[in-house]
Amino acid sequence: MAHGRATKQLLILGAIAGPFYVGVALLQMAIREGFDIRRHPLSLMSNGELGWIQIANFLITGALVVTGAAGVKQAVRSGRGRTWAPIMLGLYGIGLIGAGIFRSDPALGFPPGTPATNNAISTHGILHFVFGAIGFAGLIAVCLIFARRFSDLGQRGWSMFSLAVVLSFAWLSLVLTKTGHE
Repeated sequence: MAHGRATKQLLILGAIAGPFYVGVALLQMAIREGFDIRRHPLSLMSNGELGWIQIANFLITGALVVTGAAGVKQAVRSGRGRTWAPIMLGLYGIGLIGAGIFRSDPALGFPPGTPATNNAISTHGILHFVFGAIGFAGLIAVCLIFARRFSDLGQRGWSMFSLAVVLSFAWLSLVLTKTGHE
């Protein structure tokens, strides 16, 4: 399907979201004293003196995802997913933005000086979790929608990739839950 220049630009911005988020997170892991990915969810980096970096990461990544959703809305004009794919992708972006606006609470010893256990959860922390859950639900839904769309189009590889993303996310969520991550 041919797309206009503006649509391609929106899709490119959306495609940048994932690598941007991961790149900024990796940079922070290298410079944030006391952060240990084996014990701490990335959201905890919203706290402390350099917390603004992770907050900006959530906000910028969310804006890129919402921009990408607008591109998907323009690019997917027919067939399965034309309505719900951009909505669910946009929901994921909104979840990221909300996670940036509502910072997670310090916990699990991060930032340094925070008790490792029995941390209280504030309204901000609860809203961070709520927006995170909404966002992840949107991400899972859009992957399932595209898995079905690609299957309908006979694009088995992309369909399997979309399902693999969902299964990987489910596996990772279980692992992180068992280790005390969000």
